[in-house]
Amino acid sequence: MEKTALVIVRELQEAGHEAYFAGGCVRDRLRGVAPKDYDIATSATPGEILKLYPRADTIGAHFGVILVRRGGHHFEIATFREDGTYSDGRRPESVTFSTSAADARRRDFTINGMFYDPIGERLIDHVGGEADLRSGLVRAIGEPRERFEEDYLRLLRAVRFATLLDFEIETSTWSAILALADRITLISPERIREELDQLWLSPARLRAFDLLVGSGLMKAVLPEIIDLQGCEQPPQWHPEGDVFVHTRLMLSHLPPDASLPLVLSVLFHDIAKPVTYTYDPADDRIRFSGHDHIGAQMTEGILKRLKYSNALIKSATSAVAHHMQFKDVKKMRTSTLKRFMARDNFEDELELHRVDCAGSNGLFENYDYVVEKRRDFEVTRKPLLPPRFINGGDLIARGMPAGPRFGEILTEAQDLQLEGTLTSREEALHWLDKRLAGLSG
Repeated sequence: MEKTALVIVRELQEAGHEAYFAGGCVRDRLRGVAPKDYDIATSATPGEILKLYPRADTIGAHFGVILVRRGGHHFEIATFREDGTYSDGRRPESVTFSTSAADARRRDFTINGMFYDPIGERLIDHVGGEADLRSGLVRAIGEPRERFEEDYLRLLRAVRFATLLDFEIETSTWSAILALADRITLISPERIREELDQLWLSPARLRAFDLLVGSGLMKAVLPEIIDLQGCEQPPQWHPEGDVFVHTRLMLSHLPPDASLPLVLSVLFHDIAKPVTYTYDPADDRIRFSGHDHIGAQMTEGILKRLKYSNALIKSATSAVAHHMQFKDVKKMRTSTLKRFMARDNFEDELELHRVDCAGSNGLFENYDYVVEKRRDFEVTRKPLLPPRFINGGDLIARGMPAGPRFGEILTEAQDLQLEGTLTSREEALHWLDKRLAGLSG
């Protein structure tokens, strides 16, 4: 990809234009990290770019951006520009083609405002990005408040860069974030979600969590998380502290490659505890009756608010709804346990339970029991839920009318199959005939 990008830069320069690598790819190359993509900035106007690349995509030409496809890769070629006023906190109303220095000053952070000439092998740094890169600082270019008011999504981007690069946010930039955090809600839920997802999928998600809370951005986008602060829990089960502390600890125990549904289920598994909190002075006991089911409803509402897909919402809410069932696994019949473990997202749900224990009382008996049972079931090399020996057609063939008993008998037969009492279809049909005869008698 870099070789192809270099060829494009050379072609632009040979046509008489300035042309450089721009933005994130320059930052990453200086860090010794392979860029995921290469953006190119140039003095050539969109019309001049199209003369060189007549088959290019002009969808962003209004903002001076032309998309060139070459060698199986896409390259954004952007004309140096200055942005007009931002009336909606999202995008400029107009752009004026300009110089590389002016183009650098319109960008978000100094570490993203550098250019690199791969032909002349020189860095073009109009904004002090190289120094901030060496110092590990995320600093807004120019006046921080002005940069953020141009595009409020930059509030979250500052947290993202600080998290992913393990940088600090420069003092005046941080102050501007604190002052403007509530404006993030002016940005579309989809764009907010995309930024948050990158934070939750990062191994440094705990630092992201802390930055979101400390900046006020969490209160703006996920106020339900802030509501967990001060919600006391029974100390015998939660010696670590309130629900907020518990949730934060759970994040710290997640594996680096935790899936997005798993991270979201950790964030929201106890989201309903503040609204279900009761205290009985008679037995000095705190309770959160129904917080799992109410929490699943709240989780669904939050994720819909952020425009998540139905599939992801289903995965996360299922984990929240079922997380309390792990306390009963030792009491479950084999058939019930197999059904519990056969759910589509059980691996994430099991991991949710593990970090729930790790972030509270440290009691892993139920987790260890499930892991051991799973090993036992795997020895048989049979699926947890094999095809049923009997089905509805068998009941209909024997004249059984539709009704509640219909499903009850099918479930009863499957229970006996899962527990090994019925080992073949022949045995199951014999059992069915006796069962129906007992009903008619």
